Amino acid sequence: MTYKHTQIGYLIIIALIIPLLILFFAMIVTEFTQILLIVFFALLLALVLFPSLTVEIDKTRLIVKFGFGVINKKFILKDIESCHAVKNPWYYGWGIRITPHGWLYNISGLSAIEIQMKNGKKYRIGTDEPKSLEHAITQTIK
Repeated sequence: MTYKHTQIGYLIIIALIIPLLILFFAMIVTEFTQILLIVFFALLLALVLFPSLTVEIDKTRLIVKFGFGVINKKFILKDIESCHAVKNPWYYGWGIRITPHGWLYNISGLSAIEIQMKNGKKYRIGTDEPKSLEHAITQTIK
């Protein structure tokens, strides 16, 4: 079974575009400073790297990638022991972070799939279609 789904982080995009526009306006209207330029390019880089989260399953791997794939995580399917749908608390946030349940890869919302690896490590992958992703992983690790 193959699976591919991209979730767009609309709120993250808006949350990055608004300060980018404010900084751009500030650089035009006020004195141009290096700090404004550094912050502007840091936000622009975040916008380029984190606009979406794509989850793919092929014959041997589960691949999680942000944006166009520079930032990604790959899991070997034969190393996955189990998975199940979970709800993350709001304070786990978005992006890549460590939680009490292992690493979280999330772009939007609270729904996720928690995968348990055979080595004991856990990971959570955010998704807006948890049942479909859970089914796809379960079918491929059998």
